Amino acid sequence: MTVSPSRSRDYPIQRWVFEDAAGRFDIDLGDSNMVPGRLDALSVPADLELDYGHDRGVRPLREAVAGLYGGAADSVLITQGAQQALYLVYAALLEPGSRVIAFRPGWQQSWDVPPELGSTVDLVGFRPDLSFDVEAAEAVAGPDVRLIVANSPCNPTGRRIAEKDLRALVDLAERTDAHLLLDEEYALDLSSSAAVGSDRVISVSSLSKVYGFPGLRVGWLYGPPAVVERCARRKFLSTISNSVLCETLACDVLAHRTDHLRSYHELTGQGLDLVREFARRNADAVTLVEPEDTPFAWLWLTTGEEPLTMCRRALELGVLLMPGETLGASDGFRICFARSPEAVAEGLSRVERVLRPPTPPADSTPVPGR
Repeated sequence: MTVSPSRSRDYPIQRWVFEDAAGRFDIDLGDSNMVPGRLDALSVPADLELDYGHDRGVRPLREAVAGLYGGAADSVLITQGAQQALYLVYAALLEPGSRVIAFRPGWQQSWDVPPELGSTVDLVGFRPDLSFDVEAAEAVAGPDVRLIVANSPCNPTGRRIAEKDLRALVDLAERTDAHLLLDEEYALDLSSSAAVGSDRVISVSSLSKVYGFPGLRVGWLYGPPAVVERCARRKFLSTISNSVLCETLACDVLAHRTDHLRSYHELTGQGLDLVREFARRNADAVTLVEPEDTPFAWLWLTTGEEPLTMCRRALELGVLLMPGETLGASDGFRICFARSPEAVAEGLSRVERVLRPPTPPADSTPVPGR
């Protein structure tokens, strides 16, 4: 099967999560983050001074993030989650008439924001094995390309970009005088990021997904200092700085990174086993795409039903899933398994009850003459 970049069946994720599903589920297998952490698991000095902090982020946090890459703090800008980091890159590097290449399915921001800045977006799909179709990206590249956007590991496919394809995208950026924007929200080891030592690659990540602290709204971008400077100016004009309280709590998260990752591996390992068994039991209805170190998996829906329709029926049973239409695909759904085994098992049990389209009732209209 091939995921194409068609936009014919878009459904805004914002509408699905904050309007349709709000308050209607007790099991969340839709959001793509590790089970959320708790405030009582973190510590902060009682005498912390709640001033403005720093527009680029407090120094200890920038140094901690730089340490993840093995780089320097002047390559780091702390942001309001990865979402703001991505937006700042678009705002800093794009101008009217410039062109963006993005992969689809993916995060809708990459094809929604650039047009608002006067730029054109070329959407390319994935190869049949869900690897990045770099040849398709190269085919649409031209001298006006300013940004190439790739998410690795990919949301929603769960697949990492292969090293040869990553190298090809870096080369493409260099040939066209563009930048490669890597959304590495789900990457576990940022020391191997292509942004390290490159003046053409920008990496974005946060504490939301792998660490399970989306409520802190702490993300970052790591890249060439000149790009960081341009983004920092735009951040100052919008939010000035982050919450110094949240940034201090973020320092505590990264100080205990090993413990958080251990919990992540334990929980996702148990959850993925349950999803694999679910897919085996329902092989006539779904096909699992084996994820590569992500807290979620992509499942092809092979019943002929639209994913959004099936996910709506699952929502009626109190389970939140993420229909492919919210991520630029119309033939599957994303399921997060970074939850307690009990929650995953119960959620999958409910999904199994709505996985296949309901059978129309038999026609009970009386036959004339009987």
